Amino acid sequence: MDRLTNSAHFLPMHEDYKMDRLARLYLNEIVSRDGVSIWIISDHDSRFTSRFWQSMQETLEDMLRACNLDFRGSWDVHLPLVEFLYNNSYQSSVRCALFEALYGRKCRSPIMWAEVGEGQLIGPELVQEMTEKISQIKDRLKTAREHQKSYADKGRKPLEFSVGDYVLLKVSPRKCVICFGKKGKLAPRSVIPFEIIKKVSYVAYQLELPKELNGVHDTFHVLNLKKCLAAPTLQVSLDEI
Repeated sequence: MDRLTNSAHFLPMHEDYKMDRLARLYLNEIVSRDGVSIWIISDHDSRFTSRFWQSMQETLEDMLRACNLDFRGSWDVHLPLVEFLYNNSYQSSVRCALFEALYGRKCRSPIMWAEVGEGQLIGPELVQEMTEKISQIKDRLKTAREHQKSYADKGRKPLEFSVGDYVLLKVSPRKCVICFGKKGKLAPRSVIPFEIIKKVSYVAYQLELPKELNGVHDTFHVLNLKKCLAAPTLQVSLDEI
């Protein structure tokens, strides 16, 4: 992840990879493209769970989920194209595609073949333009963060439901296992729908769970709930999730 432009590389790997294999992967895929990293943030670092990283991971999962639905097959087959799409997408925070922000030029692709011209700048002119672009990107990112904070502060309000409401129950992968024992990081984000039968506290609600979830505690934090806008009769069997 490039900290200035937020462009990223996505690499498939398993939890049981040994350190020598991870080092070889880092050397072949990261160092060969971008050089040695100044910082390495692992999933044990508190910064890895920040809102930015969570947002990026959710975006990646959504893109892979869409690929699986459209093309089927293993998710790692689609990962290179997902990386290309992510880095070549317009980002409002920097007002250009991440690829263009990183390399100073648009990425040539089949759908943008004619739009990418030949580079003309050389020597000091190139250095000056890149310096100006970096300054512009920093200013745009600062402005975007300030706007996002102001919008969040204005619109922030606690979630609240009533007894009898139907809600979606969010599921979160932990070590690739959904909290209901359903495997798969690219499984649906929510299990639908459950009726609220009791308001336990300001931030906790008790749900009426089916027999299949007898082993699951029926009280959930409000952050794990999302109001169901569809008809409660439109249910998906838990066996299909």
